[in-house]
Amino acid sequence: MPNVTHEEWLLRAKSLNLSGAHHIDGADEDGSGAAFDAVSPRDGQVLTPVADAGTAEVDAAVAAARRAFDTGPWPRLAPAERGATLLRVADLLQERRADLALTVSLEMGKPITDAYDIELRALINTFRWYGQLADKVTDESPHTPADALALVTREPAGVVGAVVPWNFPLTLAGWKVAPALAAGCTVVLKPSENSPLSALLLGRIATEAGLPPGVLNVVGGTGPVAGRAIGLHPDVDVLAFTGSTAVGRHFLRYAADSNLKRVWLELGGKSPNIILPDAPDLEKAAATAAWGIFFNQGEMCTAPSRLLVHTSVAEQVTESVVRRARELRIGDPLDPSTEMGALVGEAHLGRVRDHIATGLAEGARLRAGGDRTLTDTGGSYLEPTVFDQVDPGMRLAREEIFGPVLSVLTFDDLDEAVRLANDTEYGLAAGLWTSDLSTAHRVSRALKAGTVWVNCYEEGDLTVPFGGMKQSGNGRDKSAHALEKYTELKTTWIQL
Repeated sequence: MPNVTHEEWLLRAKSLNLSGAHHIDGADEDGSGAAFDAVSPRDGQVLTPVADAGTAEVDAAVAAARRAFDTGPWPRLAPAERGATLLRVADLLQERRADLALTVSLEMGKPITDAYDIELRALINTFRWYGQLADKVTDESPHTPADALALVTREPAGVVGAVVPWNFPLTLAGWKVAPALAAGCTVVLKPSENSPLSALLLGRIATEAGLPPGVLNVVGGTGPVAGRAIGLHPDVDVLAFTGSTAVGRHFLRYAADSNLKRVWLELGGKSPNIILPDAPDLEKAAATAAWGIFFNQGEMCTAPSRLLVHTSVAEQVTESVVRRARELRIGDPLDPSTEMGALVGEAHLGRVRDHIATGLAEGARLRAGGDRTLTDTGGSYLEPTVFDQVDPGMRLAREEIFGPVLSVLTFDDLDEAVRLANDTEYGLAAGLWTSDLSTAHRVSRALKAGTVWVNCYEEGDLTVPFGGMKQSGNGRDKSAHALEKYTELKTTWIQL
């Protein structure tokens, strides 16, 4: 938000009305009375109690979504009317942008500048884009013999369960909710227990913008209880999940044990970022590598956590990354000048620190960071951390850390670079820096990743799909392809 000072954000935070009630069937519900505390990682203080959904609350939310789909107006509206409603949602999100950004910053530690400029921009653009797309998707009429007519129609798949993580609580919710609604589905959204407040506010805003009751329901709760209940529910037709590979396996089992619902997974990553000696600008490549791993406190599935550098330029690039790590401004997420905020909480901070300790024990060389910082705040802050002399077999190079921890590995030739890049169970994203067009094409084809960025990282817009290969999941968010997850193809053959 332009020209808002740290002090003004602090004042706004004090007056912010945070509600932890579920949003079911168009109204706020406290549920059974069970609750858990939403704790801010910026200072360790409790923000508000959050209603903790059990199976009864999930049943109520799914029942509301089922009624809205089976008998309500939403799936039966003309696509243009659904699109117009999504555009109204986008407009109201823009009006409430500051409150939403502040909620995200408070609940998961994201710098307020990133929350306002990046997270909320992505959410608003997503609803606007799918609102505009809603009436642009056409059915098919294949060529048939003269005595027949064939129609291939896309029909909304039904009730969608969407379970999303805490690192981009609104962006990732929007990537699932907006295309599902555009397709005519109804949704039960469960945000992470680490970041429930912004998603609950999203549900209220969507209802205020004109979504009929039951079309978008949001429940707070934990994965093992509320998430499991959604995964096993026989009235949920489609499950869309973003999170860890381990939890993704659970959702596949839930589908098998219930109604064989379709399950779409966007899972973890250990993304390689390859820098060749002929990179068009080595300083820019190094700066982007540092930005990529430290942006959002490194809490990104696509984070370029494995920096693969040719031996001839490895020290030059590593020194540049280390310098930038030491210069990065860590601080209060509500300070607009903060570049890296708090990790999402104490438990997660502990897991990241365990990875750092293991890296040291395995013999990697610590070049920057590695320690907890700003301990007097009560928050969960960690220094930007860089290791080099990392062996491909070390845990640093193999396991997703989900924090501001970079592993630098070196290679001698292009074939070795590709082997190292693909030597992972994940396949979400990759980066490549080169001035050679043929190299760019050949290596991009060889990399087993859903997205390959060449001479950039984390670029793109809603026109392109996002998702992974291997154990990074299936299906795609963003683009028109996302609608495929939420529609059924029906063939009608008419004998004339």
